[in-house]
Amino acid sequence: MHNTQAESETKKPITSLEWNPNRSHHVLLASIGKCAVVISTGTGGLDESEVTDALLSAASSSKLNGGNIATDSRAAKAVTWTSFKKLNKKKSNATSATTETPISAYGGKSGPIAILQTNRDVSSVKWHRKGDYFVTVSPKAGAAAVLIHQLSKAASQQPFGKSKGGEVQLACFHPQKPFLFVATKEHVRVYHLVKQVMVKRLMSGCRHISSIDVHGSGDHVVVGSLDRRLVWFDLDLASTPYKTLKYHERALRSVGFHPRYPLMASASDDGSIHVFHSMVYSDLMRNPLIVPVKVLRGHSVVKSLGALSMVWHPHQPWLFSAGADGNIHLFQDL
Repeated sequence: MHNTQAESETKKPITSLEWNPNRSHHVLLASIGKCAVVISTGTGGLDESEVTDALLSAASSSKLNGGNIATDSRAAKAVTWTSFKKLNKKKSNATSATTETPISAYGGKSGPIAILQTNRDVSSVKWHRKGDYFVTVSPKAGAAAVLIHQLSKAASQQPFGKSKGGEVQLACFHPQKPFLFVATKEHVRVYHLVKQVMVKRLMSGCRHISSIDVHGSGDHVVVGSLDRRLVWFDLDLASTPYKTLKYHERALRSVGFHPRYPLMASASDDGSIHVFHSMVYSDLMRNPLIVPVKVLRGHSVVKSLGALSMVWHPHQPWLFSAGADGNIHLFQDL
């Protein structure tokens, strides 16, 4: 029988892929159908391999049964953790064959480690800066649209009991404070996770938010939308945009700050990527400086879709982009 739910999920496209931001954690997150999958890359040296294995020990345990989630909690009904060791044991028992996880040169495991099964399709996954917590978004799941997970404990929580303000599109963490940014089609709400209250509501003026990123300082947020807008918020100033930029001819698909350099970029269905010099000053009396620098071209538009995703190199002034034409480009020394 090949019509199992797990197998049908693997035939669906990957909707989001995120590398762990912690340099010692060699782990990927992918969303496929109703699942989020934790993948060990098997890269890195001996010390980093040991750190990664320690991080994944709870999720990779064959004794993992649904995850370390309280049975009476909201999350217990929304998500289930399953170790691939357990899946492999079931397969080997059924086929009388052994299916061991590949071992890297340093003894660390590589390949899929655990699968998180939710009730609705997962559209995006995002790591916290420290590389242990991550958030998943399932827009059609109502109150369970946003789930927060801790990899080291194989645990999950559902922060919201009710669905407010429309369908959730995206979510991401504040880099330093216990804040969570939750974007619907038109607004971005900022929640304090410890106090469990909303601290700010950002009015974007957009019709459909498609992407979001938070500056490393935590004081600035950029939002891209399907109605061609790139919106910059200064959280210290107001809940309305500091700047609204309309340089693209079609919908924006991806926006992001460089983690080290004063650079920002936006990718669009017009096939281009716009790069901005975006200087944020430590002096709170000085407003951010945003200057267009370059327009990067190279992606063809296929069925009205162009550059679908962009991501900055963590250390170099390099930018990777992926398009509907099936190509991945690397732009260097921007």
